[in-house]
Amino acid sequence: MPHAVQQATAPTPAKPNLADKLPPGTRERLEGAGIKLSAYPTWPEKPSDIKLAASVRAGSRPHSDPGARADKSKKALFSAATKVINLSEHIGTEVVGLQLSQLTDQQKDELALLIAERTVVFFRDQDLTPEQQRDLGAYFGEVEVHPSAAQVPGLPGVSIIWDELAPEKKSFGFRNPFGTQDWHTDSPTGRRATPLMTTSRPRSVALNQRHSCTLQVRVHPATGWKSLFVNRKYTLRIVGFEPAESKLLLDYLFDVYEKSLDSQIRFHWTPRTSALWDNRISIHAAVYDHEGKVPRHGTRVSSLAEVPYFDANAPSRREALGLDKPEDFLPRKEVEY
Repeated sequence: MPHAVQQATAPTPAKPNLADKLPPGTRERLEGAGIKLSAYPTWPEKPSDIKLAASVRAGSRPHSDPGARADKSKKALFSAATKVINLSEHIGTEVVGLQLSQLTDQQKDELALLIAERTVVFFRDQDLTPEQQRDLGAYFGEVEVHPSAAQVPGLPGVSIIWDELAPEKKSFGFRNPFGTQDWHTDSPTGRRATPLMTTSRPRSVALNQRHSCTLQVRVHPATGWKSLFVNRKYTLRIVGFEPAESKLLLDYLFDVYEKSLDSQIRFHWTPRTSALWDNRISIHAAVYDHEGKVPRHGTRVSSLAEVPYFDANAPSRREALGLDKPEDFLPRKEVEY
């Protein structure tokens, strides 16, 4: 569910000299954008009381998904690209030859639809400043200002992903204790929704997540496709089910998403690569495979979206694309000899 966000007070600067540890490519990008590195990064001030902390993520906002008004053929976007590469059958696309900073509004609408259809879209060799990144995020929806994450100075809403910000340095050979099973964020890919929705009870459309409820099956406003909205890290139980029953069903769903290689994508990162994905229909995990040999730094912008809604008549992705036919779910005839 979207949340209203606000800055508690002026952000505080980081400890001195931390910017000296920036990777060369990152420093070049930030200095070229006029970012003041002497104060890099900054953090939002901690709220002074629990009521103020709660207000940072309270309320909702109207949302109009730009993908819903896009030309489904995506002619403006695809004709301007030199190449469009689908990285797998069901998920992941790379667009070559376009700069995100130069997209027209029509191309942004079509990009929003492409992301909704393909889950994640990659662009290499981008000349994108943090401010331009924030502006692009604002086109897709209200930019969330994270209440505790480090941010680019002067640009609330542009948070920083950087190992140097960790409270403790990782030792040589560090492995994430969750391995590659630390899948998180909002939801698995929509193409996996069909099995549950053809067998599950109607009451399973609600979940309790840390004292908040949301829909387990939701509809994407741009595609009209149903998808699941569960992940191992934040989904605790299914409302209306016995605890053991809820655990059994959720463990099955978690395993289907995390172990089905045909609905996953792994991308080889290169400098100045941008990834845009839809948290409403996907989950992701950080892969600690670089052994600390290469410094990694990124900036992230998250756009808020609509209040989740459900339509029982909406198709799944597979149904909409004709990949699942009614006869595929009919009992097979048995012949005895």
